[in-house]
Amino acid sequence: MRGRFITFEGPEGGGKSTHAAILAASLRSRGMEVVETREPGGTPLAERLRALVRENGGDAPSPAAETLIFLAARAQNVARAVRPALERGAWVVCDRFSDSTLAYQGFGRGFDIAALARMDAFATGGLAPDLTILLDVPPEVSAARIASRQSRGGEAADRMELAGAEFHRAVREGFLKLAAMPENAGRFAVVDSSRPQAEVEAEIAAAAARLF
Repeated sequence: MRGRFITFEGPEGGGKSTHAAILAASLRSRGMEVVETREPGGTPLAERLRALVRENGGDAPSPAAETLIFLAARAQNVARAVRPALERGAWVVCDRFSDSTLAYQGFGRGFDIAALARMDAFATGGLAPDLTILLDVPPEVSAARIASRQSRGGEAADRMELAGAEFHRAVREGFLKLAAMPENAGRFAVVDSSRPQAEVEAEIAAAAARLF
């Protein structure tokens, strides 16, 4: 039996990594084999591509190069990690996937959405999540969480986090537009992640329970 594929999406500071790990642990407690992965990343090659796309220096990737690096990393992650796990019946929990390309490079950078979708389909072989948890958070909350994380000694801000308020508003609106599209009906669960963590966890668990 094919496994289940759950992705976490949303603006910066929404808590994707935290809640993806919590859900993965919950699924394991139910006896599931769970593979956790992230984008860009998830395999040794894709992690090296992640380092490239985060570059802030003088030869940082152009918007077009950035898009292609993300897609290359996704193609590798799907081929080497995601699809093999699903084929053996495992559950895959992924921190970001195709919707991030449409939101960031499409709505944020202004690239053609339809063209990006075709490129993404080539990279993924048409693989789509069974469930996408969209952790929605207002821009001001997002900015405050990023600042707090950095003040605690977290990862330095990357180019996406430094892209500016207008960019991040466009990205957030893009995610919400994607969730509202008829073709995505039933796949998205939009969760307000500005609420207390326990409430967010409960709503995510209820959404995942639909896949059992």
